[in-house]
Amino acid sequence: MDYRLEIPSVIDRRVELPLSKSIAARALIISALRDEQCKVESGGCDGRCDDIDILASCLKHGDGHVDVGAAGTAMRFLTAYFACRPGHTVTLDGSERMRQRPIGVLVDALRQMGASIEYVDREGYPPLKIAGCPLHGGSIVMRGDVSSQYASAVLMVSPLAGGITLTLEGDIVSRPYIDMTLAMMRHHGIEAHFASPTTIVVPAGHYVPAPIIIEGDWSAASYWLALKALLPESRLVLSPLAQDSLQGDRAIVEMMKPLGVECEFAGDASVVLHRASLDSALMQGAYERDMAATPDLVPALVVTLCLLRVPFRLAGVATLRLKESDRLEALCVELAKLGYRLEVSDNTLSYDGSHVPVTGEVALCPHDDHRLAMALSLAATRHKIVVTSAEVVSKSYPQWWQQLLIF
Repeated sequence: MDYRLEIPSVIDRRVELPLSKSIAARALIISALRDEQCKVESGGCDGRCDDIDILASCLKHGDGHVDVGAAGTAMRFLTAYFACRPGHTVTLDGSERMRQRPIGVLVDALRQMGASIEYVDREGYPPLKIAGCPLHGGSIVMRGDVSSQYASAVLMVSPLAGGITLTLEGDIVSRPYIDMTLAMMRHHGIEAHFASPTTIVVPAGHYVPAPIIIEGDWSAASYWLALKALLPESRLVLSPLAQDSLQGDRAIVEMMKPLGVECEFAGDASVVLHRASLDSALMQGAYERDMAATPDLVPALVVTLCLLRVPFRLAGVATLRLKESDRLEALCVELAKLGYRLEVSDNTLSYDGSHVPVTGEVALCPHDDHRLAMALSLAATRHKIVVTSAEVVSKSYPQWWQQLLIF
């Protein structure tokens, strides 16, 4: 499905955001570890996404072949979940891209806990053959610089294994997602916590019932804040969003302030977007930020900065090569089609503010990546574009095109 995009210079609407995929995924796993189906309140959010539906469906499997498709969260969380289910054997597989995404760090950590996991094909990558068995706790060491989901997967199953002390080596990426996991574990009766900047202690125990209201998704909200920066006369209200959120991607509020977007938190869990002045410092220098804690915000931020012709240097971006696509390479390729030349190194992405004019309509490919599809669609505020394979947004935000294109 291809979308030829035309976005007017002013948008006026109230947007109901999808559920937080991150919170919903953790709620599903914790409920399954209690041998219950997840009962959550959506707080008014509009439906679920493909990734959450896939995870919920896979949790119902007892034995046999389990295919997560392109759902990376499901692959990581289910690896740990099935590893601790005695008497059940599954082969956990996914899409071709999933078979290229490393999982060895997680498998090694679970093996330290006694897990029986074998690689079906290539060492360090899915598919996996998992024979569920009782796990044991103790002192576990794993890398923290590849994916926070590895740590979250281990942490959620560790109370049932007798508790662990988990030491994370190297820089810890996406730390807010680990904090989210620990907060949800505490909400369900497990007093897990960081005992030091690199060590997490989880006691033995069993999860207890507790109601969960799943927030609206701040990652999804980021595209609307970006649109406000690009179309400052627009009138946008987003809901439901928590001001004191578990989600690290709430940081988009601070990221967009220098670009002229102010957020007013109303009492009805809505956020009103207001126009503000551009940061004068940007006129003299460049936008600089370390994105290691919030890598999912990089595509929307990069596209916005390019369209505004704001030079930037973003650090902490190395993990974007391991997402649904190689997001660093994909951003370079697609934005070059529009005349924006990015420079990429191992862990930085930068742009000098220059632009080579392009004429005619440009076809942009999201590389089978939902976040790239939504980020690239922002380019319609400045260019004539077609977004190919547009249906990929259903992975996290099924309503995106409907909300964006119906005025």
